[in-house]
Amino acid sequence: MLRVLGQPKTLCTGATRRDFLTAGAALGLTLADALRADAGRTPSPARPDAHFGRAKSCILLFLYGSPSQLELADLKPNAPVEVRGELGGIRSTLPGCDVCELLPHTSRVMHNVTVVRSVTHKHPIHGVAYATTSVPEIDVAMELSPHDGRHWPFIGSVVSHLEQRANPASARKPVPDNVALPFPFSSQRTGEVHRAGPYPAFLGRPFAPHFTRFHGKATAKITKTLSPNTQEFDEPYAGIAPDAHFSLGGEGAADLTLDRLNGRRSLLDQMEDARRSRDGQETRDPFRELAYTLIGSEKVRQALDVRREPAKVRESYGHFLFGQSCLAARRLVEAGSRFVTVFWDEFGLAGSGWDTHWEHYPRMRNELMPGFDRGFSGLVADLDARGMLDETLVLVLSEHGRTPKMNAAKGGGRDHWSQAYTVLLAGGGVARGKVVGKTDSIGATVADRPVSPKDLLATAYHLLGYDLETTLTDRTGRPVPLVPGGQLLRDVLA
Repeated sequence: MLRVLGQPKTLCTGATRRDFLTAGAALGLTLADALRADAGRTPSPARPDAHFGRAKSCILLFLYGSPSQLELADLKPNAPVEVRGELGGIRSTLPGCDVCELLPHTSRVMHNVTVVRSVTHKHPIHGVAYATTSVPEIDVAMELSPHDGRHWPFIGSVVSHLEQRANPASARKPVPDNVALPFPFSSQRTGEVHRAGPYPAFLGRPFAPHFTRFHGKATAKITKTLSPNTQEFDEPYAGIAPDAHFSLGGEGAADLTLDRLNGRRSLLDQMEDARRSRDGQETRDPFRELAYTLIGSEKVRQALDVRREPAKVRESYGHFLFGQSCLAARRLVEAGSRFVTVFWDEFGLAGSGWDTHWEHYPRMRNELMPGFDRGFSGLVADLDARGMLDETLVLVLSEHGRTPKMNAAKGGGRDHWSQAYTVLLAGGGVARGKVVGKTDSIGATVADRPVSPKDLLATAYHLLGYDLETTLTDRTGRPVPLVPGGQLLRDVLA
């Protein structure tokens, strides 16, 4: 199979089909059709200010399942033990902001970070779509249906769309503007249903994220619970072998050499010549040509091959799936991509990732915190050292937070909680070293400066240089606001 665009359906079925069928189905029809876009419109004029357009690119780090605000950067050491839990805090380089004791590397980069402790909304479900799109509302049916007609497009898809509206030639960049790592979202867990979130919705398939494929082996085993079952998994988020890397495309992409690709292209060209002769049509399909460009782009291949980095740099990100994905994200924006997403996704069991209803502390210690600590700190420090932080916006988002009080499940757990939670921002026009918002004494409710997920998206669009009065066109042909109800968070800006 060969997957280039980030849709849940593969672009070519039947792994044993001959190249004739592979080329004809994947590159002659489906992929080319998927690359068609409605072009010709331009964004609304921008309203420049000191921060508008400061970010040349954005790296979104999305922690699916959602970390606890109480064990990230809104610790409550004086709360009862059933709230504060068994982990302590450590000082960070951001005054007034201790972080979890399991985040020693992160503690040393916090002076470059703005912490927003007061994000709040009314949907305590796995609303990845609510956190990463402008959809006004979300429910469980939408959460489990990526193609529900009520969905709005993922922020990365909007960025790609707006770039092509302003400059249609950007569709043919050697490094695409909307790339997501480490593998197609919601594809590595049990169950047939893909969760909603990073999809183009009414913008159309040409603006789906380009999902990568992960090549590597896990070096750690983790026990996970989804009541009543407990299973052990080889867990790449807890450790991977040093030869791990990524490629653009689906199954088999790593073995698709340029010779094989050119062979398929030659065969398909012959088919196209025969068709044009029969139909009297002379125009070549530019979207099929673009498909070949993206698959065969040497610049993309090099950017995704993190093995090219010095061993010291790779080690600074940690040999975890999340950390090496963050390194690949840095290489992609350095190569010219406008928007890159790294998902910490479910792996193995549904309800995994940061969804710690069970075994909260064992998983925090052995699976979750070490990889996040190295990946996030490595990215921020590396961008800063390279002089890229001021022009690269880094967002750490999730769907919600976790309940202040621990539950009585196996190993202890924290359940869903959307009344108050924490996100992290850095670079791209964001203030270095700041805390925004406040929660009550147990981290349960917002005590000061409530912030909506839509405010975070609006701020990201502003920093990337998109006027918030820009409109998109929905399925019915009506203009809709870029972020309905979203407000620019001026107090997070530098």
